[in-house]
Amino acid sequence: MMKTGLVTDILGYMSFEEMLDTCVELGIETLELGCGNWSKAPHVDLDGLLESAVKREQFLDAIKSRGIEIAALNCSGNQLEPTAQGEAHKAVVEKTFKLAGLLGVEKIVMMSGCPSGGPNDVTPNWLTHPILPPHFETLDWQWNEVAFPYWEKAVKTAKEYGVQKIAIENLGFNLVHNPETLLKLRNEVGDMVGMNFDPSHLFWMGGDPIAAARTLGDAIYHVHAKDVRIERGINDAQGLIDVKPMESFATRSWNYVALGYGHDIGYWKEFFTVVKMTGYEGPVVLEMEDLTMGSLTGVKKSMDVLKASLPRDFKKQSSIVQSLVNQ
Repeated sequence: MMKTGLVTDILGYMSFEEMLDTCVELGIETLELGCGNWSKAPHVDLDGLLESAVKREQFLDAIKSRGIEIAALNCSGNQLEPTAQGEAHKAVVEKTFKLAGLLGVEKIVMMSGCPSGGPNDVTPNWLTHPILPPHFETLDWQWNEVAFPYWEKAVKTAKEYGVQKIAIENLGFNLVHNPETLLKLRNEVGDMVGMNFDPSHLFWMGGDPIAAARTLGDAIYHVHAKDVRIERGINDAQGLIDVKPMESFATRSWNYVALGYGHDIGYWKEFFTVVKMTGYEGPVVLEMEDLTMGSLTGVKKSMDVLKASLPRDFKKQSSIVQSLVNQ
C-alpha cells in the first residue's frame, strides 16, 4: 500500500511531539526524518540517539504509539565535496547508516554528491553543457576517480549496518540527477542503490516524470510528492535555467509549489498510478517547499491532493486517525 508520508523538516518549528500529533491529525502515516548535513535535523538528535539505547526506545515509542512508521532517514548533503565540509558530510552519512541499523530502519534517502572539477580544485562543479574535450575529461574523472570509489565503499558500509536500500534523489547539482545517471551508478555498484524519485526536479529540467517512472521501473526505491510550477511569461522569455534564489519567487521562471499548484489532480492521479504500475508499493512522502504560503497550510493543501490522487482507499485509515485524535 502506498502510504502517505512527510519530510518533517517543513514542521521543524514544532517540537518532536507536536510534529507527531500534527501528522496524526493530518492522516500522515509515515515519516522521512532529516539527520543532518543539508537538514537542520529538527526532530533527530543524531549523536544522542546513537549513544543511548534508552533515547532510541523513547524515540521509537513516541512514533509507534501514534500509529506512525519511519519510512526513511535522510542524510542528504555533498559528501563528494573535497573540503572539510565534505568530510563532515561523509561522517553524518555513516552515522545515519549506523542509526538506521539500530532503529531497524531499512532505507536511507540521500544525494549522489557532486565532486570538484579536478584533483586540484576545491569547488564542486556540476557539468551540464560539456562541449570541449576537457569538459568530458572532467566528467570521466568525477565518475571514475571520485564517485564510483566512494559509492562502492558506502554501499558496503550501509550493508554492514543493516541498511537494505539507499534511495538517491534526482536533484540538480549532483552527478545523479535523472534516470540515466542513476542507472549508470547502479550498474557500477549494484542494486543496493535505487532512486528517491522526486518528480519536481524532472519538471524544472524539462523532463516528464511519468516517462521517467516507466524508464526507472523497479529502480524506484522511494517517492517524493512535490510539485513545480513553470511560470508563464517569465519562462517563455528566459527559459528554465534560473539562478535566482528561491526567495525571489515572483521573478523566477519556475518555483517549487504545493502539490496541485503546478500540475492538477488529474496529472497526479496518472503519475501515482504509473508509479504503482512499475511495482512500487512503498510510501509517497510529501516534501513541501512552497514559499508563497505558510508551512502548515502548504502541508494541508498538499495532503488533500495526495490523498485524492493516490490509487488506494483512505476510509479505513481515516477512522484510525480519528480514534487516535480522540484519545
